Amino acid sequence: MESHEWFENTDEGKIFYRANYYLSGKWTIMTTTQKRNPTWTDMTPPPEEVLRELRDVIWKKYQRKRLPWERVAELDKLLGDEPLPKPSR
Repeated sequence: MESHEWFENTDEGKIFYRANYYLSGKWTIMTTTQKRNPTWTDMTPPPEEVLRELRDVIWKKYQRKRLPWERVAELDKLLGDEPLPKPSR
């Protein structure tokens, strides 16, 4: 399992997100407003804007050679976008 986290600043405070990728190809996304002792809430189904934020996080990790290209392509397919061809390194 891979875990990816990011946060968003809002007028009400920070919202923390955690996306888990399972080797079966399934994504789960959870959210909380507390960093310490968090109570995670499942986002089922996750809104498109959250999936696009996740795609941005994954893209940045791919650029730093921390993830395979397939992770980016899978999210593009999930979003209904045409996956880009794998860039040459």
